[in-house]
Amino acid sequence: MDFALAPRTPSRTASPAAAASEPWAPPELRLVCLDIDDTLIDCTAAIRRSLHILTGRGDLWPLWDLITEEHVALVVAGELDYATMHQRRTDCFLAEIGILADAEQVSSFERRRRELLDHSWQLFDDVLDCLEWLRAAGLMLAAVTNASGGHQRKKIADLGLAPFFDHVAIAGELGVAKPDPVMFHTVCLGLGCAPAQAVHVGDKLDTDAIGARDAGLGAVWLDRDRIGERAPEGVHTVTGLAELPELLVSEYATIGVPAQRRSGTPAFTVRNGVL
Repeated sequence: MDFALAPRTPSRTASPAAAASEPWAPPELRLVCLDIDDTLIDCTAAIRRSLHILTGRGDLWPLWDLITEEHVALVVAGELDYATMHQRRTDCFLAEIGILADAEQVSSFERRRRELLDHSWQLFDDVLDCLEWLRAAGLMLAAVTNASGGHQRKKIADLGLAPFFDHVAIAGELGVAKPDPVMFHTVCLGLGCAPAQAVHVGDKLDTDAIGARDAGLGAVWLDRDRIGERAPEGVHTVTGLAELPELLVSEYATIGVPAQRRSGTPAFTVRNGVL
């Protein structure tokens, strides 16, 4: 398996013959970027519960997701701020399900929904073990999300994820969103590594995986729902984050394989790229 990475370029001082004879070596991995919602945090389940409680219906998540994507695009384009977007999104959602509400009723619905969510966020069971492994392997970590900054930073902090990340990239704060290559390149630049030294992991095939691949990063699609769709060339598929360390070690010989010291303090050693 090979990530879709930029080809190695020979040194300017090396002759063509020397460059041709140079043995191939796997790329160096320095940075792992991770989507947040439905990659680390079970966002869909929490939103489904909140909508069910507020409306008495359990079939409204697809509609909510569609309306959210449309309104987030307006935020990224600079046409709305997040506070206005939340109000307009909820107004649009209520109208779509036949509820005519004035501005105060819309605000009340949104406040109640947010209160429910604040007590509903949960990490997937495989998240902490994976993040601890990545940190023990000496890798930098970045959270890369298209959701609103204030809400995402609060979730990250409340769920104990903040200490793991060297960088948090929020689409609304940058004025650009995945899958735009600028989003991925900005993160790499901020942490001082080339796109070819980074991998991005996320649950959306187009937005996360294909977007990262086209930006020159290693691309991993997290198919938690086991959709079974065949990923395009240059995109790897895992069904859980427990599979990620083995994939990275098999693709990058320079990655460290964490081991436990006798004291229990995490460390890592290189074992020829094999778990």
